[in-house]
Amino acid sequence: MDIAAARTRLQEALADVDRSIAILKGEHPERENSASDAGAILSDSDRVEAALESLERHRAAVAQALDRIAAGTYGRCVECGGPVPEGRLEVRPEAARCLACQARHDKALR
Repeated sequence: MDIAAARTRLQEALADVDRSIAILKGEHPERENSASDAGAILSDSDRVEAALESLERHRAAVAQALDRIAAGTYGRCVECGGPVPEGRLEVRPEAARCLACQARHDKALR
């Protein structure tokens, strides 16, 4: 695993996420006082809020991966300490868990 390449990819991902968050925070649905538009305004606002929450979770995962690189633990599962498969890191450089631990984590969230 090339740590320098992973760091570069993560830094680029962090910059992309930050740009997306800034764009979404700059969007303000038009606010009209008519009752017929209230549902559309709420729906637009809800979509923007959901997108922001998703981006902020992704940003946190990328920042944590950069922290793991700095600590020398990148590529090790945060749960069991085993290796995170290189193919997984290639697809998701912010991945913090091996496949088995990620499956358990996802199941616990349901």
